[in-house]
Order: sequence, then C-alpha cells, then structure tokens
Amino acid sequence: MHTFVSPLEAALQQAPEKTAVIDGADRFTFRQLHERCSRLAGLLHDLGIRKGDRVAILAANGHAYVEVLVGAPAAGFVVVPLNTRHAEPELHYALEDSGTKVLITDRDPGALAEVVPVVITLGDDYEGRLSASTPRQLGQGVTEDDLAGLFYTGGTTGKSKGVMLSHRNLIANTFNYLMAVPQRADDVMLVMAPMFHAAGSNGILANIWTTGTQVTLGAFDPAVALDLIEEHSVTESLGVPTMLAAIAEEQHVRPRNTDSLRMIAHGGSPIATEVIRRTSSALPSATMVEVYGATELSPLCTVLVDEEKLVDLPLARSCGQPVLGNHVEILNVDGEPVSQGEIGEVVVRGTNVMQGYWNKPEQTEAVLRDGAYWTGDLGYLDENGYLFLVDRSKDMIVSGGENVYSTEVEDVLYRHPAVLEAAVFGVPDEKWGEAVWAVVVPRADHSNIDPAELIAFCHDNIAGYKTPKGIDIQTEPLPKSGPGKVLKRQLRAPFWEGVDRAVN
Repeated sequence: MHTFVSPLEAALQQAPEKTAVIDGADRFTFRQLHERCSRLAGLLHDLGIRKGDRVAILAANGHAYVEVLVGAPAAGFVVVPLNTRHAEPELHYALEDSGTKVLITDRDPGALAEVVPVVITLGDDYEGRLSASTPRQLGQGVTEDDLAGLFYTGGTTGKSKGVMLSHRNLIANTFNYLMAVPQRADDVMLVMAPMFHAAGSNGILANIWTTGTQVTLGAFDPAVALDLIEEHSVTESLGVPTMLAAIAEEQHVRPRNTDSLRMIAHGGSPIATEVIRRTSSALPSATMVEVYGATELSPLCTVLVDEEKLVDLPLARSCGQPVLGNHVEILNVDGEPVSQGEIGEVVVRGTNVMQGYWNKPEQTEAVLRDGAYWTGDLGYLDENGYLFLVDRSKDMIVSGGENVYSTEVEDVLYRHPAVLEAAVFGVPDEKWGEAVWAVVVPRADHSNIDPAELIAFCHDNIAGYKTPKGIDIQTEPLPKSGPGKVLKRQLRAPFWEGVDRAVN
C-alpha cells in the first residue's frame, strides 16, 4: 500500500542529505523536507484538524507549497489547492463548498478569513508556528482509498467543481508518469506550472520518489525560467503550450545556456505544430513530451515522447498512447464504440479516474458511467492506438452543417510568422448558424498585421468553410485560466449575448 508518505520516506532513506527543494535563496534537504512535513502535521493536529479535514493553500509556487501539497495528505488531511487567478467570489465558493478548516496563504486573505476558522500566512507566521510545533508521525491511519486532494477545476468550460482524488488515484498516476517518462536521481526539475494544478502534484511526487531536486518558480516569467535553467542546470520541466511559446520567444531573442535540459513536457491544452518547432529550435537539447489528461484523471492519460522528431509527420498531431493502466476508447453519444479513425468522445478507464465531484452527485453521474470518465473531448484512435484530439465538444463549431474543429484552424494561424497567440471559436451567423471567428495576438514586430492577410493565409491552407469569417487583433495576451488554458468562453461571450445559446 502506498500513500503520500511513501515518496517522503523513500527519499529520506535513500538520500537524506541531498537537496530536495530550491526556492530562491532557501534550500532544504530531503531530511529537512520530511521533518518540515512532520512538523506541519503536528501544527495542524494541534489546531484540531483531524483525518479527512480540508486544508487549503492559496499561494505562488515555493517550498511551503511542496510541504503543504505533500505533507497535509501524508498526515491524513485533504489538501485543497486554490487557483491564484480566481476572483474572491470564486475562492469564497471553493472554501465554503469544501468546508475548509485552515487556509495557508502568501497574501492578505481579506474577506476569505471570514470563511475559514484559521488562516496561516506564509513567512514569519508559518515559519514560527512550524518551528514551535512538535513533529507528528506521518502516514498513521492513512489508506489508499482516503481522499488526498480536492482540486477545483479551472472553470474553462463552466463553474468550478471540486475534483475528489484519492491517494490511490494520485499514486497510481505517479507510477504511470514514472513508467512513461523515466526519472533519474540526478534530475533537477523546474516547477514552473502552478502547483494548484493536479499536474503539479503528479510531477512533484515522482521527483521526490526518485530523489530528484526541485527548483520552484513563484510566478511564471520566461526570462526568469531560462535564468533558473542556466543557473541550476535544470534537466526537465513541464508547462502549458503558452509557457513554451513564451520561453521560445525569449530564448530566441536573449539566449541562455540550456544544454542541461533533457526533457520539456507540455499539456493542459492543444499545441500548434509551429510552437513545437520554435520550442525545439530554442531548446535543442531537450526531448519534447506531450501529456494529455484532465484533473479528473489525476491527471495523466496519454503520452507522446520525442514530439520534436515527429513535427513534420501526421503523428505530431497525436497526443500519444495511453499510459500503463489506462484504457482509452472512443464512443458515440449512445455509448457505443465507433470505427477506427471515426470521431467520438474520449472515454477513459483506470485506477486514476477520480472518485467524483465534491457535493455534486448529478454532475458526477453525468461524466462517470460504469467507472469510466467521459472527458468531453472529441477525438479518434489510429491503427496503433495513438489518440488524436480534434476539439473540446463545447468548442466544436457547426457551420452550415459542417463540423469545424477550432484546433485545426488555430494550427494554421500559428504557421503565419506574425502570429504569437491565436484562439478560434464560433459566433452567431444568420445563414450558417455559426461562423468561425478568431482572436489573434501578433508578435511585436508584426503589430500592424492586417486581418485580411491572415484570412487569406487560412484560405490558402484550409477549406473555405473552416476559414475565419473575421479576425480580431489585440495586443494584450489572450485571457487564461490559472493553469494557462485560453478562456475561450470569455472571448466568445460578447458575441452570444442575448442569443439563445449557452456560452460554455
């Protein structure tokens, strides 16, 4: 039986004096990390927190986040990582909905302090309480089936939901990750994706288990990320496509020595082939790995390794094959398997499938059927079991009876040298029902790009019905959720205001 205490104890036994976490000027060994997690357990227990009680954290990446994310579940509590980009009403909802007993934060909690009995502020308050507490043995009475984390979704397709993930879910997915992307004891991982995302816990647990070192990046900045890669000889990292695109832009303009980097993974949203090319050329020593999944899957489902070598092949549009222990099938609306190569909904079975949505039985029933998770993603499988995603079911555009997959149009737009960011979605159209529309953020040296040029470029590369009817040019970055996914519903909403259609 393995729970969150397992990687902590393995690292303590195998490499107690090795550096576990680097957070700016702060460094902690695996012995110190284990002790701090034990002290956190004692601190929370002295506050009256008991097994199964929820402990929330609202903070930027850092050593304390590692301690709470791993230490709280190891002590039998349930960690609730909160999205730092959520507005106060959204955070209030998550705290109240989860019944959180303690909030640990690096900022002024404001009115949130009224929702929870105890607030601990990172810095002197946290450190003082930790040093004064009596260490408590980790893992006592904790089982694989106990709830380890309550992850509130980013809300890209609607209201946030608390995803219930057990120790079994998250540990199984950690093993899946270690099988798919082997880790080494000499690895140095740059933690640049926000730790409140389920992918954060997955990579962190795997890294601790193999006694690798973690370098935390508080707030994503491509220049700082590259500086840390160079300074600490970082060997691996994981981010969303928008992060990789920003790092590639910075590296092409102000290059650093990134020869130590052997792997950079990405997930969370589809990636354009042009972003793969630019990232690979900027970071030539790194193997590129695409990971696909969902918070509800703890979160890993499929992996595509050596992506940069496939960029000119059709397989580059795949998100890989299922990780060990995952079964992926494509079903139609009636729950029946479709033919090979036919598009349907991606449905996943495995030990990593969530327990359900907290306090939401109806929404749980809608996506969990016979133990399988219906992802809401549309895709197909090829003859070798590679999964190809074509769109989110909610992002698919139906124009004149033809299905238009926004990711296909975005991929074409990204090929244009003027395009830094692109998002494609459907807008109301009296004749066709829906029309294709795009919002584009140009590169700095192409700020005067004419939308007509981009539309003509699309006409030359894809069918007319897939070509955007209009393109809005904006200089500010596209709106994104905490994990970095583009919030298409925000871009789409003004067009559908007053129209009889749900905006997701």
